[in-house]
Amino acid sequence: MRRSTRVIRVLLVDDDAIVRAGLRLMLGGAPDIEIVAEAADGAEVPALVAAYGPDLVLMDIRMPGVDGPAATKALRAQPDAPEVLVLTTFHTDEHVLRALRAGAAGFLLKDTPPQDIVTAIRTVAAGDPVLSPVVTRRLIVRVAGDSGQDDRAAVARARLALLAEREREVARAVGRGRSNAEIARELHLALPTVKAHVSRILTRLDLNNRVQIALLVHDASAAEDV
Repeated sequence: MRRSTRVIRVLLVDDDAIVRAGLRLMLGGAPDIEIVAEAADGAEVPALVAAYGPDLVLMDIRMPGVDGPAATKALRAQPDAPEVLVLTTFHTDEHVLRALRAGAAGFLLKDTPPQDIVTAIRTVAAGDPVLSPVVTRRLIVRVAGDSGQDDRAAVARARLALLAEREREVARAVGRGRSNAEIARELHLALPTVKAHVSRILTRLDLNNRVQIALLVHDASAAEDV
């Protein structure tokens, strides 16, 4: 069965013109993806988003002016902001955390196979998070061992305390990387009920996406169970 015919409008943001050309060539073969504009720096993102209304921003991490995490934070603070998928050559944990805490819904390395990048764009555009498995493992270790974790853990536990008990159970499952279908099976809930819980968690805690729920859960559980 063919996927939805909806075209995903993408803004490419990378300071390397050769990388942008390669991504444009690679994504050009996907019938449901359209590159609507390009930028060489995060400072250009707000104007291009306003002008072209992309569904997704494919964002580099390190750029000479405004870097990817800073551009992501500013963008995701706006109403009706597009999703952000971070694509980088760097494994640096600090940048992973900055991008995800800023609201990026996905993180992939630039050596990810082309078809997997296309799949990731489709996944993030549909509202689901995407993280490189390698990055995910490193991220969890980094969050658990962060020297500033104690203060963040206290704040995270206080925020999670605002949720009802069932919502906290769903949040914990999201933190373990479970999909909505897996959560429904584990907690013996209907799938629409799980989706409703996730939506309420995002609204109550003023979060952008499931990735930020997972980070909050990991922050809270670094010192004690949530």
